[in-house]
Amino acid sequence: GVILGFSLRSYKMSYREVKYFSFPGELLMRMLQMLVLPLIVSSLVTGIAALDSKASGKMGVRAVVYYMSTTIIAVLIGIIIVVIIHPGKGTKENMHREGKIVQVTAADAFLDLIRNMFPPNLVEACFKQFKTNYEKRMFKVNVPSNDTSTVASIISNVSEAMETLTQMKEEIVPVPGSVNGVNALGLVVFSISFGLVIGSMKEQGQALKDFFDSLNEAIMRLVALIMWYAPLGILFLIAGKIVEMEDMGVIGGQLAMYTVTVIIGLLIHAVIVLPLLYFLITRKNPWVFIGGLIQALVTALGTSS
Repeated sequence: GVILGFSLRSYKMSYREVKYFSFPGELLMRMLQMLVLPLIVSSLVTGIAALDSKASGKMGVRAVVYYMSTTIIAVLIGIIIVVIIHPGKGTKENMHREGKIVQVTAADAFLDLIRNMFPPNLVEACFKQFKTNYEKRMFKVNVPSNDTSTVASIISNVSEAMETLTQMKEEIVPVPGSVNGVNALGLVVFSISFGLVIGSMKEQGQALKDFFDSLNEAIMRLVALIMWYAPLGILFLIAGKIVEMEDMGVIGGQLAMYTVTVIIGLLIHAVIVLPLLYFLITRKNPWVFIGGLIQALVTALGTSS
């Protein structure tokens, strides 16, 4: 893909031609995104329903705690690395920013995480997640009687002095909002809960167990078929991105530090944090466990999933 991309740069392809050229790569990404949701739901429901109620209950709680813990740790690692490396420093120095950046409070971010665990609409959770937005609103507040400067500016005659003294105050308040993206946490919580209920239904839930077993097997076979197409799709995806770049030197310089930052963060999280968590919880050698996941890890790395 890299060789093909650099070979075609000399032809100065138009935007339309580049899009047509990278179409096989776009198809690969759409195929993978198509299977993410059914794969998550079917695999979780199947796995949890197959366990006994006590084991699956503990498994569900641990899965949610593990998901939240690793997410928080990953965010902290990302913040620390960005503060140390400053990947965006020196790029686009002449760009003027307009408006103000509203700081998101830790309380609102935590509450958003809890809200996303319980999506009100499962269909909407497939492509949207809750996020607190902020907007400015005007409120009337009483003026303190000892604030002579404010009182003097408001009172213009005796009749106004007899009324309640108020002034308008601008305040930034949180309002409900949403962002595009799969609400994976909400789907995980629902799938675990659904699997727990199916597992507790014994024979009455056998039909649903069989359904999700078949669904999971069908999704895995579709994934196997897509993996046969993956090398061709990746080739055109990489080549198309290289052809699309206008100035390799400038773009390469801008993206180099971002790439280094991301790789360092992923290495710290994957090589240090996750094995350490595994050791602290199980008291076993994490590298033996990771060795058994090589095929799955290579697949995940190759598909960026």
